[in-house]
Amino acid sequence: MEILIAENLEKTYRKTGNTALKDFSLNIGKGEIFGLLGPNGAGKTTAISIMSSLIKPDRGKVEVCGIDVFKHPAKARNLFGLVPQDIALYPDLSARENLMYFGRMYGLMGKKLKSRVVESLELTGLEQKADQRISTYSGGMKRRANLAASILHKPCLLFLDEPTVGIDAQSRNMILEKLILLGKQGVSMIYTTHYMEEAQKICTRLGIIDKGGIIVNGEPDRLIAKEPGCRNLGDLFIKLTGRKLRD
Repeated sequence: MEILIAENLEKTYRKTGNTALKDFSLNIGKGEIFGLLGPNGAGKTTAISIMSSLIKPDRGKVEVCGIDVFKHPAKARNLFGLVPQDIALYPDLSARENLMYFGRMYGLMGKKLKSRVVESLELTGLEQKADQRISTYSGGMKRRANLAASILHKPCLLFLDEPTVGIDAQSRNMILEKLILLGKQGVSMIYTTHYMEEAQKICTRLGIIDKGGIIVNGEPDRLIAKEPGCRNLGDLFIKLTGRKLRD
């Protein structure tokens, strides 16, 4: 079953004239963890922003569970969760208060809302400190709270934009374990990261994007095996995108 279908997406930013996406297409199946990897400026953020309905493409379409995200954005947004790179929580509220607030935005109420909040806190290991302000949390705890807010409404698809950047090894490991668990429960994911070892560990399939298009797509181990001299995903990434520094 296809959870996400993105077809022939194109996007050029008028102010700069930069073509961020060109003929970008992607299908994601149920329970699949798809890694979208690429150097800076390759088009990852634009692709995530379009597929999550934050910006419109110049061309192409996106469907989540059969719903066109541009024709029916409100309906589509109830089907997916977004974990942004920045912490999208209110720092002066507790984790529980944040989740209650975002849960209401998803239309959750009463016992169902409280139950979902408890589930999300337990899944992310925050139940013991749920009533502390976000501003008092460590970086890893904030990342886990960010994830908790995105799964409240039990989405069929998660967009994760570098969800483990800048945190300690223990928090990173816990987040990765929970994402693998969610995948086994049938939640599909699109995952961006600059940590190649993370992508190789959790992604069932991945695509490397450069200059606005996906240049290779497949299972990590098979992609590595196809390229002579590549021992791991990091080797493959450098071979396909080059060593030149990107802005």
